[in-house]
Amino acid sequence: MSEHSNPNSIYDRFAQVTKQTHDLVANMEQLQAQVTELMETNAELSIENDHLRTMLKKMHQPKHDDHLSGSRENLKKLYQQGFHVCSEYFGKRLDQNESCTFCLDTIFGHEQPTN
Repeated sequence: MSEHSNPNSIYDRFAQVTKQTHDLVANMEQLQAQVTELMETNAELSIENDHLRTMLKKMHQPKHDDHLSGSRENLKKLYQQGFHVCSEYFGKRLDQNESCTFCLDTIFGHEQPTN
């Protein structure tokens, strides 16, 4: 009951709680800004990390000894599976243990150097 008798004390407490609430809101806004900044940094680092992993995978992939382009690699695979890849007999089956100079020239012949 003593609190009811002194209205200034109630007002002082209310002012104190209001100030604490404002301070708490200000702290929460600062924390929110810091969390946002950390999340942005984390996203940037995640993207950079993925990019670096991709680059490392490319660096550690075994190199082809013959340095063929992707399309010539596909022709080589078809040839190894027993099919002609030359324009003369394209798509026809090779006889067992047969080789074709035209196919080999198509695969390995006029390879352009890559930069």
